[in-house]
Amino acid sequence: MNASSYYETMAEYNQWMNEKLYAICAEIPEEKRKENLGAFFKSIHGTLEHILHGDRAWMGRFTGQSFAVKLGQELYANFDELRKERELMDRQIIEWSKTLSPKWLAQPFEYTSNVDGKTRVLPTWVLVTHMFNHQIHHRGQLTTLLSQLGYDPGITDLPWLPSLSD
Repeated sequence: MNASSYYETMAEYNQWMNEKLYAICAEIPEEKRKENLGAFFKSIHGTLEHILHGDRAWMGRFTGQSFAVKLGQELYANFDELRKERELMDRQIIEWSKTLSPKWLAQPFEYTSNVDGKTRVLPTWVLVTHMFNHQIHHRGQLTTLLSQLGYDPGITDLPWLPSLSD
């Protein structure tokens, strides 16, 4: 395995899972999607927005196109618009993942955290891995919320990614 193919696989997995979960979320009435269910980002909608926010923040850093929306600020009140933007971001992540080189991944990367305002320098590969880990972490929270509401997200494990099991 090389790092480039790993990140391409993770980008594809991200898109697959988002498609699955957004399809389920589209079945849920808007008031239920936005209801405070006690999650870290309160609601299903808030969790979906946070995942998109995180991806935009990291992709902005990685591509030099900053994303300047405060953490916790609502991006899209309308679910269909949020879904459209999610689909666009997923395509961008897939295309970007195809451009990653071992040299770029190995170099130090400086960024300023939107959480605590501190500037850090870490290996680029650590931060790219973090972006994908962040998505997975919060989708886990989302699948819990969906399950608690009686919606079955189905299998979410990487080995079931359609391109890997074909």
